Amino acid sequence: MMGRQSAQEQLFYSFRFEDHIPGDHLLRQLDLVLNFERVRSVLAGHYSATGRPSIDPELMLRILLIGYVYGIRSERQLCSEVHLNLAYRWFCRLGLEGVVPDHSTFSKNRYGRFRESGIYRVLFEDVVGQCCSAGLVSGEGFAVDGSLIGSDAGRTRRVESVNAIREGEARSRPVREYLEALDAGNPVHPSEARYLSPTDPAAAWNVKEGRGKFGYFNNYLIDTDHAVIVDVEATPARLAQEIIATKAMLERVEEKHHLRPERLAADKAYGTGPFLGWLSKHKIIPHIPVLDRQHQTDGLLPREAFTFNPDSNHYTCPQNKILKHCTARTDSPIHIYRATVGDCKSCPIRQQCTRGTQRSLSVPFDESTRQEVMALQNTEAFQHSRRLRKKVEMLFAHMKQHFRFTRLKLRGLAGAAEEFLLVATVQNLRRLVRLRPPAIADTPCLSTT
Repeated sequence: MMGRQSAQEQLFYSFRFEDHIPGDHLLRQLDLVLNFERVRSVLAGHYSATGRPSIDPELMLRILLIGYVYGIRSERQLCSEVHLNLAYRWFCRLGLEGVVPDHSTFSKNRYGRFRESGIYRVLFEDVVGQCCSAGLVSGEGFAVDGSLIGSDAGRTRRVESVNAIREGEARSRPVREYLEALDAGNPVHPSEARYLSPTDPAAAWNVKEGRGKFGYFNNYLIDTDHAVIVDVEATPARLAQEIIATKAMLERVEEKHHLRPERLAADKAYGTGPFLGWLSKHKIIPHIPVLDRQHQTDGLLPREAFTFNPDSNHYTCPQNKILKHCTARTDSPIHIYRATVGDCKSCPIRQQCTRGTQRSLSVPFDESTRQEVMALQNTEAFQHSRRLRKKVEMLFAHMKQHFRFTRLKLRGLAGAAEEFLLVATVQNLRRLVRLRPPAIADTPCLSTT
């Protein structure tokens, strides 16, 4: 006999959430390692002791984490999905009848209490602390890189001066924050930028991916053992900002988690002399290709063809003529060595050496450090670090493909930092639930204070 589905609605149901959420569900695993005790203590000072109870901040953060875990970029859609999905309701402690907050509530909290308290960094650092406690961070080898993320600003609507931003009628929150930082002398925002967006002026114009667009760099500092992200920094998408961000992250990780790596791996964009010197001063071995342009001689004799005499501080050319040190400023980052006009005029290989009246050499002041790092490039340790550095690129690929995180939703540098911290927190949580030791696999981790 063929059965028929009844359309009559039951009056009573026997329903238990635990029976409908699989034991291996990702949200169930994440729930085991999440702890909001320190989050609540940090936020306590930003809520009034009187008046009506507000929406639980833990509920707001749990909903936001769901959005980044499953790549739901729209807050309106996110609230709708939480309302309909049983697993989402279970993770948010809403039960069957709990009311999902309106999507507009997220904006009010993000620009208010959450931003003022820096709660996203608190949550991120707690998860990093749990990864350290689980033995997933050795602190021996770090790697760093940045990935371009487009901002919520159109590429066609742009201006070429700060005055155009100041004279604009619309003074939105990102514009006010940018002008305040600029007036305070913040070096992150240079006033001579090529293009500025009147919508999000803190975002930098970048042509890294072909067509120019406004965006930010998501800078990751990772421990290379298990690719745990130990720090995150948001910067405008300018190459010079990547090194500034790396210094800030290394100092912050040492202060917060007492971690200082033995070696740091990065690509050639980080191989400037001053940064290599900074790493050496902090007892960090740079496994970074040196950014060296001395071979760009346009067919002329390279600097290796000249011999340096450290005792008299001069170079000798292949024809045994002396190039004297003639830098005017003692604090100059570049040392200049120059031959005399008479020596070059009668030189038989002048056409191979210079196209001017005399040959000169430009030598960076940190040349000794650069040579030391170059000597490391043929070692097995250096090559091993270079292979491990690809783990950073793997995290960026995962972020863009699986989390659909290719464009920012929030504007301003603070908004970019919030989004970068949230997506990095989710990536660390996923790694924590997959790699944590079995001994702690069934018990919630304590918050790190």
